[in-house]
Order: sequence, then C-alpha cells, then structure tokens
Amino acid sequence: MVDARKVFDRVENKDLVTWNTMLTAFAQYGLGKEAVAHFEEMKRSGIQLNEVSFISILTACSHGGLVKEGKHYFDMMKDYNVEPLIDHYVCFIDLLARAGFLNEALIFAFKMPMEPTAAVWKALLGACRMHKNANIGQFAANHVFELDPDDTGPPVLLYNIYASTGQWDDAARVRKMMKQTGVKKEPACSWVEIENSVHMFVADDDAHPSAKEIYMMLDEINMRIRRVGYVPNMDYVLLHIDKQDREAKLQYHSEKIALAFALINMPAGATIRIMKNIRICGDCHSAFKYVSNVFERDIVVRDTNRFHHFSNGSCSCGDYW
Repeated sequence: MVDARKVFDRVENKDLVTWNTMLTAFAQYGLGKEAVAHFEEMKRSGIQLNEVSFISILTACSHGGLVKEGKHYFDMMKDYNVEPLIDHYVCFIDLLARAGFLNEALIFAFKMPMEPTAAVWKALLGACRMHKNANIGQFAANHVFELDPDDTGPPVLLYNIYASTGQWDDAARVRKMMKQTGVKKEPACSWVEIENSVHMFVADDDAHPSAKEIYMMLDEINMRIRRVGYVPNMDYVLLHIDKQDREAKLQYHSEKIALAFALINMPAGATIRIMKNIRICGDCHSAFKYVSNVFERDIVVRDTNRFHHFSNGSCSCGDYW
C-alpha cells in the first residue's frame, strides 16, 4: 500500500478512476481511517464522486467499524445526485451488522425501497456468525435459502452459529439438512510460498515430508505464546468433543501449520505470507498476534475477507474483520 500511494502521488492529472482505484485499495485492505482521509481529499479536489466512490467508502467504513462515518457518507450520496443502488444498501447493512447493530440492520433491510436480495441477507447472516446471534441468523438464513438455494455457504454459516453457541441439537438439525441437500463444508486449506515452491496444508495435516518438524514447531509456538498470555478460544472448535480434543483441534488449524513450516524454513526477520481459502478463525488471529511479537516476525495473511498484517503483537485490521 505504501508503494501504491507513492505511485498515486506521482500522477499529475488524477481522474475519477485514479482516485477510486486508490480508495478501493484502502477498502480492500480494511484501512478505514486512511480511506476516510482519502475520500475527504477527493472531495476537496473537486472530483465528481460516483456510485463506485460511495461503495468503496462504505465498504471501508464497514471493515473498519466506522459506523458514524458510514452513516454520514450514506446520507451524503444525495448531495452528489447518486441514487443508492442495492450494492450501497448491502454495504450499509453490512456496516451496521458487523458493528453489532443487528436489530437496526434488520429493520433497515425491511425499510429499503426495493426488495432485499440474497446479498442483503448474507451480509446479515455473516454478522450473526461474528456476534453469535442464532435467532436473527436463522431468520436471515431462511431468506437466503429461498432466494439463492444453490449457495452452499449459508448452511455452513448457520451450522457454525449454532455450534459456536453450544446449541448442538440445532447444529445437528442443520447438519442433517446439509447432508440431505448435498451441501459439503469447504475444507480449509492454507499455503505458503518458500523459495519458489508452494506448500499447501489442511487441518491436522501430517502428509508433508517435514510433518515431524512442523509438529515440534507447533508445540514450541504453543508453549511460548501461552507464556505471554495466549489462551485458546474454544468457540472456534465447531465439534461436540471434550476440552482436550478441542484444544488439539485449534492447535492444528491449516494456517498454524503453514506458519510453523514458514518459521522453520524462512530466514530470521523475513516476512511470512500465508494465503487461506476461507476466513481466518478468531483463535488463529489471536495466536498470530502473539507469534508476531514473540518470534519478532511480520506475518501477512490473505483470507477471503481481507489482508491481515500482524506485527509487534497487533494486526492491521484492529481485530475488526
């Protein structure tokens, strides 16, 4: 992003596309405050804001937890004669719901001037997973099932909500529905590139030639970060098993295995970059912050939501993603 900003600053005649591209990048990286500053700079420049400008700033506010600013920019669209599209409404509902205002988001969905689409209900459902609200989650999921029955993601999200809140009977009901409809949860996998070779891992992976060394490193990681305050978050084990097995499941998530492999094989001080095919779990997110501090490493994780840059015990997302 630093290099991108330098390139942007060197452009003499910045048009709307140039401004929007930089704004979209801030939004994608979850840099809410930087996006707001850029947006205000756009306004001062006299550039005519368009639909894309407002989608980007609303997305940035949503991912940065900037509810007050997001509401302000949503209302500002009329000042620029921008008619809100469904994408703007989805962003605004996501803004409210991510921040925990689930009831307000639900009411807003029903007050929209058009019928809520599946994307609206998916945004609400995803936030219910974050905030463990099974009632609104089930309500939103029912709408998604009706509007987009082929999407396999919502049933998995609903199962995760029930499992994370210990409602195992309801979780079993959803699991049964998934089996009946042929829905399968996408296996989580993470990969890291070292010396032009890509190494991919899944949870509990023991197939790698360096598996023994990896698991020894995982034990070392676990021991060292526990010493400085890390506590496993059992809410992210979505199986009805005992505490000891739940802790083991957390320790062997795919991103942690990829991290251990990178620590073994990359030189001291080198930035570790990991990709994951689904959202990084909250426990791994917490562990990576501790690892970045204890092992003095910068770690960049790209999941399906955003980039996470862990450094000196904190993450660029501010624990809001």
